[in-house]
Amino acid sequence: MDCLFCDIVAGRIPSTKQYEDDLVLAFADIHPSAPTHILVIPKEHIVDLSHTKNSELLGHIQLVAAQIADEKGVAAGYKIVLNGGKYQDIKHLHYHLLGGSDL
Repeated sequence: MDCLFCDIVAGRIPSTKQYEDDLVLAFADIHPSAPTHILVIPKEHIVDLSHTKNSELLGHIQLVAAQIADEKGVAAGYKIVLNGGKYQDIKHLHYHLLGGSDL
């Protein structure tokens, strides 16, 4: 399988890590759309939201995103964006945490 995010999880491609645990990795987007633009991904390769029923993992990802928003000082106003299907550039489930400006 050729997956950019799996390569980042494996350490084959460097990233600016913001958070990591056994289930998820969060890192700065290399093409940010906002002053704070962090990607939060599961370490397990999941194509998109329709390819999982793991509600514990999905809830964990969202709680991690909220924690990062607090740590980055954007908890008063941020967006979490999830794309799927044809709107998803990289076929690995990922959430965009955007904050730090009027979005």
